[in-house]
Amino acid sequence: MKQINFESQLKDCRRLFLRDLEISISIGVYEHEKQKKQKILIDIDLYVPLIQCTPKKDSLDEVFDYDFMRESVLKYVSKNHINLQETLCDELAVIMLAHPLVKAVRISTRKTEVYSDCASVGVETFLIK
Repeated sequence: MKQINFESQLKDCRRLFLRDLEISISIGVYEHEKQKKQKILIDIDLYVPLIQCTPKKDSLDEVFDYDFMRESVLKYVSKNHINLQETLCDELAVIMLAHPLVKAVRISTRKTEVYSDCASVGVETFLIK
């Protein structure tokens, strides 16, 4: 199997990130998970070409606005119950990648209340245009 070097495809990019966005959402396949919201932590890395996000005048309109990441997540999770973390990651990745400036995205989600003997269980998705 041939390994693809994604870093070389993204060397002209700036990585923007959002870490540990903590939200309570309706997620899970088990009946007890459907009865109450669970705490989820979300991390997002967006890769945007430097040519499109390097400020020359130190102005917000020259860069990628972080609000897009947070607001997109909050809008998506407010809609309906989500069964799987895989679905949550994949759908959020598609939303992020649809932004015209985004070249690649890495998203991870973590449930923090599943097991008492570990900090979290999670899923990660990586997509590149």
